[in-house]
Amino acid sequence: MAAHAVNNIPSKGQRKWRGMMLVPWVIPPALSTLGWWWLFEPTYSSFNWILEGLGLSAIPWLSDTFWARFSIILVNVWVGAPFFLIMYLASLKSIPEDLYEAASIDGANAWQKLIHVTIPMMRNIISITILFSIIVTFANFDIVRVLTQGGPRNSTHLFASYSFRVGIESGDIPLGAAVSLFMFPLLAVLAFIILRNVRQRTVNI
Repeated sequence: MAAHAVNNIPSKGQRKWRGMMLVPWVIPPALSTLGWWWLFEPTYSSFNWILEGLGLSAIPWLSDTFWARFSIILVNVWVGAPFFLIMYLASLKSIPEDLYEAASIDGANAWQKLIHVTIPMMRNIISITILFSIIVTFANFDIVRVLTQGGPRNSTHLFASYSFRVGIESGDIPLGAAVSLFMFPLLAVLAFIILRNVRQRTVNI
């Protein structure tokens, strides 16, 4: 939806927005996550300062299981979303205008064009970005390490961070290697399913 909104901005404005969208992605993940840690940090949390200023209770962003997971997801989206938005924007620009003109002639409104023209034409790129997002998330280390170090109670570990925890910090290198290698069959099966569906849709087109 964000890419669709940017695509409807005039060309001059699009350049500025595309540049702004890429900023979170080009900043090193560890550095941007450190900035988020300062916002979540329990003693001097800027978010909690705002909440308390509004008369609300402070939130244990990094010490509660639910909020720690929420914080990890939020930062992960912040880091990765700009790259996917640019990919979606490029895909939107490749959709022939004739399809939208034909839909307008048939009486379709903006919502119907989005559902019946835009999304079907973008299904392949959406599938690829979902696959890429899952692969990057499985192997994510910086965000978990900087924000929570896997806590509280090992509730926010991903494969990469848990492999480091048991293999390096706990000294069980064989187990750490096994955890990291366990990602491969899972991702291989997922990649096979998604890429096969993409290939079938391409042939049908």
